[in-house]
Amino acid sequence: MTNTPKAVFLSYASQDAEAARHICDALRDIGVEVWFDQSALRGGDAWDASIRRQIKECALFVPVISANTQAREEGYFRREWNLAVNRTLDMADGKAFLVPVVIDATIDVNARVPEKFRDVQWTHLPGGRSSATFAEHVRRLLVGGAAPPPVASPRATFSPSPAVAAAVPEHEPPSIAVLPFVNRSNSEEDEYFSDGLADELLNVLAKIRGLRVAARTSSFQFKGKNDDIAVIGRKLNVTTVLEGSVRKAGNRMRVSVQLVKVADGYHLWSETYDRSFDDIFAVQDDIAQSVVKELRATLMGEPAGGASRTVTAQVAAAAKGRATDPEAHRLFLQARYLAQRNNREDVTKAIGYLKQALELDPEFALAWCELGTQFATEAGAGWAPFGEGYVRAREAVTQALALQPDLAEGHAQKGWIQLSADWDWRGAAASYRRALELAPGNALVVNVSGTLAMNEGRLDEAIRLFRSALELDPLRTGIYLNLGSALHASGRSAEAEAAYRTAVELSPQRTNAHALLSLALLAQGRGEEALAEAMQDREEWARLYASAIVHHALDQRAECDAALESLIARYQDEAAYQIAQVYGARDEVELAFQWLERAQAQRDPGLTEMKCERLLRSLHADPRWRAFLRKMGLAD
Repeated sequence: MTNTPKAVFLSYASQDAEAARHICDALRDIGVEVWFDQSALRGGDAWDASIRRQIKECALFVPVISANTQAREEGYFRREWNLAVNRTLDMADGKAFLVPVVIDATIDVNARVPEKFRDVQWTHLPGGRSSATFAEHVRRLLVGGAAPPPVASPRATFSPSPAVAAAVPEHEPPSIAVLPFVNRSNSEEDEYFSDGLADELLNVLAKIRGLRVAARTSSFQFKGKNDDIAVIGRKLNVTTVLEGSVRKAGNRMRVSVQLVKVADGYHLWSETYDRSFDDIFAVQDDIAQSVVKELRATLMGEPAGGASRTVTAQVAAAAKGRATDPEAHRLFLQARYLAQRNNREDVTKAIGYLKQALELDPEFALAWCELGTQFATEAGAGWAPFGEGYVRAREAVTQALALQPDLAEGHAQKGWIQLSADWDWRGAAASYRRALELAPGNALVVNVSGTLAMNEGRLDEAIRLFRSALELDPLRTGIYLNLGSALHASGRSAEAEAAYRTAVELSPQRTNAHALLSLALLAQGRGEEALAEAMQDREEWARLYASAIVHHALDQRAECDAALESLIARYQDEAAYQIAQVYGARDEVELAFQWLERAQAQRDPGLTEMKCERLLRSLHADPRWRAFLRKMGLAD
């Protein structure tokens, strides 16, 4: 590289040389000069001096971030990163210099990068490909194109982005996180009400078109914490935050709310409501309408109050299906608060509260839908007979949709029953399409739509949907596991590893997370690491399942046999599908088919993933494979 001030320095870990080469080629194709020499040995005095000079003189610094940089605690690239950060200390605020590029599923939540990298937006180029648009943006920066100031957060999505680090999309939709409201009542038992009010507002706002709302799973992770608004905004990838408090005394309540801009902490709007509990619906609607109006006026330039009728109509449509009786509504909030704990005792209590709510308000469509959800939860967890539980779930959801045909939650829950209990793929697809039409910002629906696509073998579509779901719900462990599964099934094991590692960091005790990560490591030829990871899973069945596969790959027959025998002896009624996977990995086709048949008889939910399961590839040449897929409705 010459001493031109228009050059780009490309910094990468040695394992990422191929992806870096794709980025380099895209830049050079349009005449951008790039410092990139993968053949040179780093670490010598002359080489070190050359790198220091190039970083000091380059116009843009492009660090390539990946699972490989995550895994390496030491590396010359980290020296390059620190040198680049040190150079920014002499730069004016807002000057475009750092241009981070992510080539796999690594995101801000667990990225091991200098903090300065987090002050600018990241570009996602899986494998370093699809770089043409990125290269053009870099060229514009180099020829003197104006760059907007840095944003608070890299985008928490894995989708390829045409934006470079210093550029924010011109028409980025308004985004908001609704934090759990603080309970200022004298009784801790009123916690359900403060949580429920925030939850209700979140659900209503999520149905407003043109508004992106962080999902409950992510925003409620900040409950009881004192994180700075800027930190929350960065982690949730939003530009505004709604926070508040509730004081309840008898039939009276005081609700204080404020809408805060993440970038500068400025309060865009605030209000305090002193009302009776009978006015709860009016308070909720007023807050939702005020938030939408303020966001549109402040972030989209619409005249304040100019679209009042439209906003009022939108909020009214989004609130369809709720109670008309305040006491029924209170019971509903209490039920949902308990159901979030996801244990047998609290789910049973939640069902009881929902039944009481429906006795008071039989046309409460959302309560019928929630009742169906909890019946399905009981059946899926084995807390109630499978068939009977899902019959009750269908009846409740059918009643919800009869009362309110355009209830997004109803169509979403109907789709889940069709997917998990009925294995009715077409019916589930139709239900999810309708749910997304009614609530396009619902992360849960987007995520399960991705699950459906993966089950049917549409892996590229599944990956896209999981990434979209993570943009809405960036701290939800289950979506990272789903994304990892889709990437692993696509043969992209390094990217799968990054997604699984994020899941493990978010929820170290999550069942099967370590086991799935171990298989992604095994696919990269890292058998000993894979075995160590498998043994960290909290559930014995997952440890036995993963370790049996790893032992087989390491040619440790006795250890593989022992793990498989224990898995069969202890978990044959719960893990028939996993046993079939082990036999598939061992190329024991006959036994694999026997356990698949058993899994179908047991309605094992793992079977829904069989079409794209790499461990079952040894069965594909057998005519029984296609026949079994047809029996599952996964082939014509």
